[in-house]
This record gives sequence, structure tokens and C-alpha cells, in this order.
Amino acid sequence: MRGIADTGFLVALANRTDEHHEWATQLAAQFSEPLLTCEPVLAETAFLVGDVRIALGMLEDGLIVLAFESRDHLTPLGALAERYADRHPDLADLCVIRMSELYPTHSVIRTDRDDFQVYRRNKREVIPTVLPPET
Repeated sequence: MRGIADTGFLVALANRTDEHHEWATQLAAQFSEPLLTCEPVLAETAFLVGDVRIALGMLEDGLIVLAFESRDHLTPLGALAERYADRHPDLADLCVIRMSELYPTHSVIRTDRDDFQVYRRNKREVIPTVLPPET
């Protein structure tokens, strides 16, 4: 399986007390190649985990790779921001949506079910996601 790592997944993986930690750990063991992500996701992860060393360690260990440069996609990111302005997306979400357009064979791995049920790639396509089981 190929994936794009979103913040919730990385936080669950790093935080043993997170309700989705076991799921994230089991899922991470199934990947044979690094998960793609972006710097806004990495920054959110570092902030939410409370230790930038953990987020950087994920890069050093090869769990994730940075595969997106925001400045190279300003026009599409701006269009996504405009399209979803009523949902108040953060930069990490916009970058993940754009990454799903650039890497269509990758599913977005996340823990939050809400926004990505509404967001679409290429204006109309449902974004494939991997989510923890509902509790």
C-alpha cells in the first residue's frame, strides 16, 4: 500500500496514549516504502506531539519523506483555499488534497473523518482514505 501521511496518523503513531495508537502502529508495520507527507503536516505533528525531535525522527527513520513543496503549487493551493473557504481549511489539509492529486495511487492516512468526506481532488474525485475503525 502507498500512502500520504496526515497529521492525525503521525500523532497517533507517536503518542502511546492516543486512542488510535495501536491502529497506527499496526498500519505502519505494513508499509514497505516511506509514506509521503509535507512540511505543514510535519509542523502540526511536532506541535501536537510537543516534541519536534519525534517528528524529525520520523524523517530520519525513513517512515516518511517530504514529497511536496508548497511554493511550487501556489495557484492550485489558492484555488483549493477558495473552493473550501467555508470549511476554513488549514494549510496542511490543502497540501494533502493537492498531494492526492499529484499521487493518485496513494491513499491519505488520517484519523479525522469529517473534512475529507467533503474535500475532492481534481474538483470531483473522492479522495481515497485509510481510517481507523469506528469505535
